[in-house]
Order: sequence, then C-alpha cells, then structure tokens
Amino acid sequence: MFAKDIGIDLGTANVLIHLKGKGIVLDEPSVVAIEKKTNKVLAVGEEAYKMVGRTPGNITAIRPLKDGVIADFEITEAMLSSFLNKLNVKGFFSKPRILVCCPTNITSVEQKAIREAAEKAGGKKVFLEEEPKVAAIGAGMDIFQPSGNMVIDIGGGTTDVAVLSMGDIVTSESINAAGDSFDIEIIQYIKREHKLLIGERTAELIKFEVSTVFPGSRNEELDIRGRDMVSGLPRTITVKSAEIESALQESASLIVQAAKNVLEKTPPELSADIIDRGIFLTGGGALLHGIDQLLAEELKVPVFVSENPLNCVAIGTGLLLENIGKSAKKI
Repeated sequence: MFAKDIGIDLGTANVLIHLKGKGIVLDEPSVVAIEKKTNKVLAVGEEAYKMVGRTPGNITAIRPLKDGVIADFEITEAMLSSFLNKLNVKGFFSKPRILVCCPTNITSVEQKAIREAAEKAGGKKVFLEEEPKVAAIGAGMDIFQPSGNMVIDIGGGTTDVAVLSMGDIVTSESINAAGDSFDIEIIQYIKREHKLLIGERTAELIKFEVSTVFPGSRNEELDIRGRDMVSGLPRTITVKSAEIESALQESASLIVQAAKNVLEKTPPELSADIIDRGIFLTGGGALLHGIDQLLAEELKVPVFVSENPLNCVAIGTGLLLENIGKSAKKI
C-alpha cells in the first residue's frame, strides 16, 4: 500500500484534512487537552473541545494555533500526529505528501515551524500554499485566467483578503480580526454591560444564534447563563441581536477596512472584473449574519457567501493536490 497525498487546512479553530480520492475525511476543533505536570496529551480534537472551560486544575485544554500560525510547536505536532494516525494515511512503503495552507503574512520562521510539524507528524514532502488562493479555488473561482477575482477568507484567527489573477495573488492583506475576535468582543460586552462572566462556548453560541453585524437585519433573543461578577452565583440573562451588533462593530469595521485597502491597491482592469464578478466570502466567519450585506454596502460591490464556506480551503487543497508539483511551492 502506498501513501496517499493529503491536504491540511491548519486552522486556528478547526483542522480539516482532505485525502486524495476520498474528499474531506476529518473536521475537528484545533484543541488539545494536556496534563499540566507531565505535559501528556489526554485528548485531541472534538474530545478535547468538550473539555474547554470544564477541566480540573491539573488538566488544561489549549489551542496550539494562534492567529493562523503555530503558537505551541510540540502540541501542534502531537495534534497532527494524532489526526494522521486516526486516518491511517501512511503506506507500508512510503509517507504521504502533505499540502498545508497558511495566512498570507506568515514569516519564514513560521513557515519553517509548519513544515517541521507536518514532517514530524509523518509527511514525506511538505508543500505550503496561501489560504486565500486555496479558498478561492475551493469556492469554484477560476483564478488561472487573466481576470480579477477577489476572495475574503474569514477564519478563526485571521481574515485574509486577496485579489487573484493568472493563478497567483496580485494584492493581499491579512489581519487578526476574525472569528475569535468576535467571540472575545461578545465575552467583554457581556462582562461590561451585564456584569456576567461567560466562557468561549457560550460566546460562540451567541455568535451563531443571535449576532449580526448589519444594523436592523436580525431580531433574535437568547437566554444565556454565566457567573454573576457581584454575587459569584450562577445567573441567567437574555441577550438581543441589536446589542450584540454594537458589540461586534470594531472587528467588523477592521475587516471592511482591510477589504478597502486591498481594493485601493488593485490595478484598475482587475477592479473592473471584480465589479462584474463580485467578491466571494469563505471561512467560518462568512456565516456570520449580515457580514455579506455590510461588505456589499461599504464596498459598493456585489458580495456572495460561497456555497460551502467552512470547507472551501480543504476542498481547494484537494484540487491543488491533483497538480501538486505545478501550483504549490515546496518550502
């Protein structure tokens, strides 16, 4: 049995793995539970995510990736090894070739860390490709023609904005305002306005159930529970869409500004193409209510949420794996 080529979307929030010939075979949170004293890995992925905010003192659930890059090398390596072992992708005679996606503003040191983690986890050759390019391919955009395509990939740790033509990035910008920033803003707002402490998972629930970034576009309510900062006892409050919209304004405006910056640096012929074709949103943040309406109003360009935003990067790795030697660059 020979090893299969695999594509990895190494995200701050989730890791997705695409196996050549089989499609997406793994989609799990980028979380690892370790024992503090021994640094022993207790759980990885979905199992570890269930422990976030609910572990005893001797166990900690951590995210080894921050802002789209490796924050804890050893834990990332352990996480990748665990996922690859679960899939049993190594052959008897060979190791798989691995294509890993990364943000556009990544440094050479961070590139080296990603390559080494993938190699130690069991990769023979490691290729690196920029996330917005892979996301655009996964969203079904034909970026290899001499025409302008614009994609905004809103992930967990980073938002990558890029204009692509002839199979490469023409202008791009990567910022740290993304899904995690929205969670933090919700936590801080609830703490400031309601004097209630909530965890990451409750913030995520609020983000999905009631939040919006476009004024007046949603009117939902949700009962949430947390710890009262004054009494220290559990308390339930009701949050509404309008108040969460005001809480998320800062991060949403940073994404809008990044898109404006990229458009300002785009050659005029490509700008004309973008007006015709529109802008495609990918990544988990594309599902944030009202983000497409906000961008369309601010940029005066049609904005579309891609068909399968969460999986665009992983699908793109699968398409690039077909031509792995030609399009991806080995590092």
